[in-house]
Amino acid sequence: MPGQITAPKNLCLLRLSAIGDVCHAVAMVQHIQRHWPETKITWVIGKIEASLLQGLDNVEFVIFDKKAGLQGYKDLRARLKQRRFDLLLHMQVALRASLASLCIPAKVKIGFDRKRAIEGQWLFTNKRIAPQEHPHVLDGFMGFARALGLEPASPSWQMPISDEDMLWASEQLAGDKPVAVICPAASKAERNWHARGYAQAADHLAELGFLPVICGGPTALEQQLAEEISELSRVQVENLVGKTSLKQLLAVLKLAHLVIAPDTGPAHMAVTVNTPVIGLYAHSNPHRTGPYLFQHYVVSCYQQAVQKQYGKPLSKLPWGTRAKGAELMNELSIEQVKDKIRQLIADHYPELGRL
Repeated sequence: MPGQITAPKNLCLLRLSAIGDVCHAVAMVQHIQRHWPETKITWVIGKIEASLLQGLDNVEFVIFDKKAGLQGYKDLRARLKQRRFDLLLHMQVALRASLASLCIPAKVKIGFDRKRAIEGQWLFTNKRIAPQEHPHVLDGFMGFARALGLEPASPSWQMPISDEDMLWASEQLAGDKPVAVICPAASKAERNWHARGYAQAADHLAELGFLPVICGGPTALEQQLAEEISELSRVQVENLVGKTSLKQLLAVLKLAHLVIAPDTGPAHMAVTVNTPVIGLYAHSNPHRTGPYLFQHYVVSCYQQAVQKQYGKPLSKLPWGTRAKGAELMNELSIEQVKDKIRQLIADHYPELGRL
C-alpha cells in the first residue's frame, strides 16, 4: 500500500497471542510511537498476553477472551461499537483473529501480503503489507510499520515492569552470584530438551560461578520437568516454576545474566529486556522464530532434521516449514550448549570467564 503521509488520529492493532509474538509486536508498536507520539493506539489482545503488557505506555488494551466462544465476539463488538479507527493492523492470520477483526470498525484494514495471508486473512482486509523474503516474525511485523511509511530501525523495547516486581525478583535472587535462568518448557512437550541436558547445563553454570534458576508456568508438565532437573542436578537449583506472575518472570529475566530456553515465550521476553538467550531449536527455523537479538547463540538441529524429513535442501522448502518428531531435541548435545555458554560469557561478561 502507499506510504501513510500524515499520522492517523487513532490506530487499532489486532494481535491476540502468543507471548513471543506479542513481544515482537511491542517493538513495532513502540517504533510507531516514536514517529507518531500523538496517535492513540488500541490493542486487541488475549487475556494472558495482556497481563504481561499491562502498563505499556500510551496503549489501551481491549481483551478478547478466546475461551468465551461466540460471547467473546459479542463482547468485543459491544466494547468497540462506538469507536471508529483510522487504521486496523490485522497482524494475526488465524481465522479466530480474522473473525474478531469484523468487530473492529476501521476505514483501512491492513493484513499480510497475499502469500502469507493464510486461513483466508486476505478476505478480511483491504490493504496488504509488502511481500518479504524469509523474514523473522519480528521483521514480518515491522512490515506493517513500513506499510505506513515508517522505515523500521533496529528494534528496541521499553517493557512495563513495576518497582514492586523488580524488588520481588531481586529478593528471590539474593546473593552475589550472577544469575543463569533456565526456562525448560515450551507450549508443546516435543519442543523441550530433556531433563538430563538441562541438569548438566545447570551443573556447568554452577561450576562457572552462576546461580542456576529454573522458571516456568504452573502446568503439571512444567512442574514435573523442573523436579526432574532438580533431582538430576548435582547442585542446588533455585526452582521458581509456577511461582511467578508473567510480570515477575519478566523481572527475573531482566536481572538474569543469561537465559537458556527452547522455542518458548520467555526466550522472547528475555530479548525485550536485553538479556542474552541461548535458544534450543529442532522443530522450527530459528532464523524465523529464534531470539531476535541473539540468534548467534542458538543451538539447532532444525536444518538437518527438516532436510532429512522432506528430502530437499532447506533453500527449496517453504519458509516456516516445521520438522516433526518427539525425539528431535535429543539431537542437541550438552557440549553444544556449553560452547554457546562459553561464547556468550566471552562476548558479554568477560570478567566472569573462568572457563
